[in-house]
Amino acid sequence: MNIEYFIARRIAIKSERTFSKLIVRIAIAGVMLSLAVMMLSVAIIKGFKTEIQEKVRGYIGDVRIFKFDLNNSFEQTPFVPGAETLEHLKANPNVAFFQSYATKPAIISVNDEVEGINFKGIDKSFNWDYIRKHLVSGNVINFADSAQAMKEIMISQFTANRLKLKTGDDFIMYFVQDPPRNRKFKIVGIYAVGVEEIDKGFVLGDLNVIRRLNNWGPNEIGGLEIRIKDFSKLKEVSTGIYENLEVNLRSESVSEFFPAIFTWLSLLDVNTRVLLILMMIVGVINMITALLIMILERTNMIGMLKAFGMTDYSVIKIFLYNAVYLVGIGLLLGNILGLGLGFIQKYTHVFKLDQGSYYLSYVPVELHFVDVLVLNIGIVVICFVVLILPSLLVSKISPLKAIRFK
Repeated sequence: MNIEYFIARRIAIKSERTFSKLIVRIAIAGVMLSLAVMMLSVAIIKGFKTEIQEKVRGYIGDVRIFKFDLNNSFEQTPFVPGAETLEHLKANPNVAFFQSYATKPAIISVNDEVEGINFKGIDKSFNWDYIRKHLVSGNVINFADSAQAMKEIMISQFTANRLKLKTGDDFIMYFVQDPPRNRKFKIVGIYAVGVEEIDKGFVLGDLNVIRRLNNWGPNEIGGLEIRIKDFSKLKEVSTGIYENLEVNLRSESVSEFFPAIFTWLSLLDVNTRVLLILMMIVGVINMITALLIMILERTNMIGMLKAFGMTDYSVIKIFLYNAVYLVGIGLLLGNILGLGLGFIQKYTHVFKLDQGSYYLSYVPVELHFVDVLVLNIGIVVICFVVLILPSLLVSKISPLKAIRFK
């Protein structure tokens, strides 16, 4: 029979000391709250990064290919992608799909309002999955009828609100060139990505509109947008794509195109690490305090156990068993609290955000079993290692003085 475990269990369950009970409950609550806060912090930060990355990369792709020149304007220099480049992209196992595009600055004038915008031209190869997820009203551009497609346009909810437009309305768009040229478009769909730089800056239309305005050839494009399968390999895949391009082309990753957003996302990792360290310190301090108080309140018992021949190591094991038991209760309650709040937020979006400031209208949560497991194991290991030090106080207690102690 494990006598140390038996005594530790009796102390934990049958304790009648009011003060130690209060301290133990505070320690358990500290571990519970520390684990729940750490779990939710990791889940929320990962959710933020995933959601915002998806918003940005869903609209402009992960890697863009365009002509290698000194042109830094929003209107790209046209080129015809070579067969070698296209074959490499098709054969690349890391590439999910790629599509042609071109952009051209323009001005929308309607309802006594004027708005500068970038007309993003796309063709029938465009993948609509992302836009359909963020469609507010209407539908996507129908490329089955090429003549009709050139008259259709999709705008963001931000632009629609600013210009007092809705699905089915038409307006005149003036393209910036010499001399300026205008085209009439009908709104077939309104979407809301939630990223101001995108919603405020772009509309979607037919690539052939830009080809006609700029007198391009039928196969000329402004660039290629590439979507990769695993975003965590962005740098590696982007470098590989660049190395296999024709000499007159260059590439740019989405993190280079939106450096401010991705720098902000990387700073969130720092915040998470700081919060994890602080909450771990809070939990450990609570447990150390509880263990010290239990040892001091059980000084008489410690003296008697030593007088009966129990070694310091065995007495230390009693209090370590007790501490592990309390940590276990705290972890159980912390998992229930953290996972419960996480799943509630994930499926109900009860906690809202200002989309203009955070790019999202709700607090995103991304729970992973590995993260939960690592946090639980980490707390157990750190608490056990740290609690060894205060438990060594037992070896300093003299049996004779402890029995006399009241």
